[in-house]
Amino acid sequence: MTRTMHSTLRMLGCVVLLAAACGICAAQSDADINSEIEAMRADLRADKAAIITDAMKFTPAESSAFWPIYKKYEFDLSKLNDQRVELIKTYADKYTSMTDADAKSLAEKSFDFESQRVDLKKKYFKEFNKQMPSTTVARFFQLEHRLDLLMDLKLASELPPMLSKSASASSQAK
Repeated sequence: MTRTMHSTLRMLGCVVLLAAACGICAAQSDADINSEIEAMRADLRADKAAIITDAMKFTPAESSAFWPIYKKYEFDLSKLNDQRVELIKTYADKYTSMTDADAKSLAEKSFDFESQRVDLKKKYFKEFNKQMPSTTVARFFQLEHRLDLLMDLKLASELPPMLSKSASASSQAK
């Protein structure tokens, strides 16, 4: 197994744990859950850096230009992902008692999160492009997009879908 595949699998394992931690019952305090989530997010960031290093195969000049900008990008992305963690926790807390108002609020917050994530990537595309060739920057963002898709898919597979709730509610109404 390649180093990239191993890091990707480890990163996906952390995503599963993140989803599970968000759905933990009230037996743990919010501080304990938040501490677990932060530890998992730190592991994810380390694994992601290893994947980027392995997949991008930067020249020394590209590497010295890339990593300082990437650290700022990752910091801003982490702040943005705080919103996502809160959304997941809210969804897990309200899943069994979700009202139309709750669903609408969560959907709007989710759309806002996605919009902010796209805006952040656009901002940093320009920043990276000042220091690196567009082809290298585009390759990085293609890799970033694929990692986002993997994490989104894994996270979504661990959360209970609203479809199952709707299907069971409509079958009970008949």
